[in-house]
Amino acid sequence: MGKFSYTPQGVCSAQIDFEIDGNIVKNVQFTRGCNGNTQGIAKLVEGMDVNDVIARLKGLNCNGRGTSCPDQLARALELALKEE
Repeated sequence: MGKFSYTPQGVCSAQIDFEIDGNIVKNVQFTRGCNGNTQGIAKLVEGMDVNDVIARLKGLNCNGRGTSCPDQLARALELALKEE
């Protein structure tokens, strides 16, 4: 599918970059945010099916914000799927 960049809203991260190859998530990188947590998310979703990532991460809430970095990644992946 290709490379994508997403500007998250309501979280500390300023940008999420990732690739989707077929249905597989690759090379997720967060700009800013909680460095250890965003690195962990990126490594955990590497090689996963995009729909599985969305199902697992969508709706996670960070400190009552109504969203989180994982939720924003799920939203970015959904948007990328719609664009394709």
